[in-house]
Amino acid sequence: MLRPAPGTEGLSSAHTRDATKSSSPSLMMLVLLATIGVLAYATFIFRPSHHGDLLPFALVVTAETFLIAQALLALWTILSSGYDARDFSYHQAKRSLFDPGQITTRGLESSPSLWPMRINDGEASVDVFVTTYGEDLDVIRRTVSAALAIRGRHRTLVLDDGRSEEVRELALELGAEYVRRPDNSGAKAGNLNHALSITDGEFFAVFDADFAPRPEFFHETLPYFATDKVAFVQTPQTYGNLHTVLSRGSGYMQSVFYSLIQSGKNRFNAAFCVGTNVVFRRNAVADIGGIYQESKSEDIWTSIHLHERGWRSIYTGAVLAVGDTPESVEAYSKQQLRWATGAFEILLRHNPLSRKRQLTTDQRIQYLTTATFYLNGIAPALLLMVPPLQIYFDLTPVALGVPTGTWLMYYAGFYFMQIVVALYTMGSFRWETLMLASASFPIYIQAMWNAITRRDRQWHVTGRLGEARSPFNFTFPQVLVFLFLLLTTVVGAWKAEVTGTFNVALVWNALNTVVLGSFLTITYREARTARASRRRTRREARRGARRTSVPAPLPPTSDPSTNLVGGTR
Repeated sequence: MLRPAPGTEGLSSAHTRDATKSSSPSLMMLVLLATIGVLAYATFIFRPSHHGDLLPFALVVTAETFLIAQALLALWTILSSGYDARDFSYHQAKRSLFDPGQITTRGLESSPSLWPMRINDGEASVDVFVTTYGEDLDVIRRTVSAALAIRGRHRTLVLDDGRSEEVRELALELGAEYVRRPDNSGAKAGNLNHALSITDGEFFAVFDADFAPRPEFFHETLPYFATDKVAFVQTPQTYGNLHTVLSRGSGYMQSVFYSLIQSGKNRFNAAFCVGTNVVFRRNAVADIGGIYQESKSEDIWTSIHLHERGWRSIYTGAVLAVGDTPESVEAYSKQQLRWATGAFEILLRHNPLSRKRQLTTDQRIQYLTTATFYLNGIAPALLLMVPPLQIYFDLTPVALGVPTGTWLMYYAGFYFMQIVVALYTMGSFRWETLMLASASFPIYIQAMWNAITRRDRQWHVTGRLGEARSPFNFTFPQVLVFLFLLLTTVVGAWKAEVTGTFNVALVWNALNTVVLGSFLTITYREARTARASRRRTRREARRGARRTSVPAPLPPTSDPSTNLVGGTR
């Protein structure tokens, strides 16, 4: 019987926990109830006798159609999340990945990063790419150190598109190879393709500069490649900096996706790459001409091209790298803009439903779900307009003859059960996520416009250094909408006082005002911190200028010819 390699006996895979949760009968029951709630609400809202005034009804139906379709597709995918991609070949390859005899014979017991790895009776060669572009040196140090410490023989390269001498010195200090290309063409995809042109590993792993891999990364991922048609293995993005409202909100927004949605996509061979914490088979990427460079969302575009060529993808729920989620309004806005633009580009330029796409029916549906996902983010903009129409013009989306309680019952069935599913997944209610989802609609509208007009956006990474800028540069639309909603709430309260009548529109509008106001409160606090940072930087610059403007005294000497600093010519 094969024994585990030294140092791997205590490895506990997050697979077991995720598989237990995703296949739990309780979750399946909640998903089925949520599906019933969605369908019940759909029959209610589309019933002709419930139609109200045309304009608000059209806004509600348009928005809710997006939300209902996405909810049903997501729940369908979640029902498939109990699928386990670890087959017999995976377990067999995992048992034989590290050969204890070779490790002992070569005297490598204390050097796990040099342990030879075997896949299908051949020694595996692996390159690890850490992509950087102006991140903080401490962040890069953490990730490169972790990459070097991964168990299994591999080559670690720092791909620096920031062309920083400090990063070069850091890489050499830690023992990694440093790669700097002549230009930044193709952004991150171009950086990776350049690295592929100068390396020859059979497999290559990719980590963003702010995602530090765990030592067992290869032990959990490489065995999947025992199946020849596996092109890449993707692991989740897990965050270790959830200490602010914004970072928690942006981090928790991904929880259901990584816990259940990606796992469900495994069943349909539609799990896609998310750009980091992933390992590829080089031959598969070569088969599609390299990492796709015509979009800033190179990860999903590369995935769909691989699936079209018949390659297989794997998503594993094991947490094998921990990184940083955006902590500033600027970083969050630009991250969401990039992701949403990439999704809309798929929809507009590479529609999965087109007959030209060599995809299975399941893959078409899954990619369509992904490509249209951010329409959910635009839906709140439509719904925000409904209460003001009733407050100012007495236009209602639902017929006046429908009791408010009946509407609320169906509405609660639609939203409440989805919240319950999220609660089951995340363990508690995450109001920060609800706030960001409600306040991000200008980002997704801009993303749709970018995709339609094919506008290019500057690449942005989480944690990039530079002078602090006001977050209000990125939230001007939210400010205007908030002021409008606040005024509408005041007008609605005044009308309710004068007429002595109460309507749901006032409560709905007030709630929207509070949610958007919470987001802008975070923006204000960040802006205040940014102003303080700029003032501190300017003060330090002025002190430095004053110090350098005063000439340093020369050391005393009896010989005028030696009046040089240090007493030498």
